Amino acid sequence: MSSVRAEPRADGTVPGAESAPRRRTGSGYGRYAAGRLTGAAVSLLAVLVTGFFLFRLIPGDPVKFMTGGRQVSVEQLAAYRREFGLDLPWWRQFTDYCGKALTGDLGTSYQFRTPVIEKITEALPNTLLLTGTAFVLYTALGLFLGTRAAWRGGGIGDRFHTGLALTLYSVPSFWLGLLLIVVFSVGAGPVPGLFPTGGMESGDTTGFAYVLDVAHHLVLPVVTLVAVEYGQTLLVARSALLDEKGADYLTTARAKGLRDVQVKRRHAVPNAALPTVTLVFVNLGRVVAGTILVETVFSWPGLGGLFYQALSVPDLPLVQGLFLVFAAAVILMNMVADLICPLLDPRVGR
Repeated sequence: MSSVRAEPRADGTVPGAESAPRRRTGSGYGRYAAGRLTGAAVSLLAVLVTGFFLFRLIPGDPVKFMTGGRQVSVEQLAAYRREFGLDLPWWRQFTDYCGKALTGDLGTSYQFRTPVIEKITEALPNTLLLTGTAFVLYTALGLFLGTRAAWRGGGIGDRFHTGLALTLYSVPSFWLGLLLIVVFSVGAGPVPGLFPTGGMESGDTTGFAYVLDVAHHLVLPVVTLVAVEYGQTLLVARSALLDEKGADYLTTARAKGLRDVQVKRRHAVPNAALPTVTLVFVNLGRVVAGTILVETVFSWPGLGGLFYQALSVPDLPLVQGLFLVFAAAVILMNMVADLICPLLDPRVGR
């Protein structure tokens, strides 16, 4: 068979070329973003369903907790169950829960007898103060030490920082917190007790003295979180930069006369930022959830401590509401990271 090749016109164009589809970057990113938004919505729905059924497997009767251990009649127990809708079939409780949750109504706490959203709003600033401070510190420390260790890979500093990061990242946060309380709060040997054993404030200060008092209580839980969490950021930043060190464009940059520090800051670090940025946004989502074990160990009045307190009842509306808020924060930050990554590296959205 013979093929017929179209001859170019006088203006240099080829017949039929007008119908060739052109790649539209904007529409491609729009489809990518729509897919991520849909995935986030499906994940949130799955959390809503999982949270309802999962926490009903916890042993314990919330109605008996609400009676405070008093001897009550069967009629009184039935009245409590009707008040909180616990006498309804599970499918009816589930549909009521989902319908209210979609409107922002997370129910009423069994033990506090107040709306769940009010308890969450009350404790949220305390969690943001603790985990937000720790997040800024361990992210900055991990990025600085990770890039420094990778650029001088194989040296004493690299081996020391990598080994320390792996060790601390493997340490349970509650164990490290208890150890710090024993050494620096109670006092051990020649080390006197320098910090409070728990709580957020002493309760007898105002003004600037109150700020100093809260900062004093903040030291040990923040140190615990930073020590455990900075290693992850360090290891990811180090690994990403090591992958870029042997790239040809860095050799070209050096051949043009750029100093080593300029090659690192202008070229290597920005191109290695993608996995680190993703990790930062994932950790940012965890800021809202806080760290349940650390807040419990240090008696910090945040969402993590509230979650632990609600589990012990079990206070089902409060547990479900906190679980939904924790998961929604992580899902939202993951979605933001997914939307930002194609802007940093166009290959991601293809």
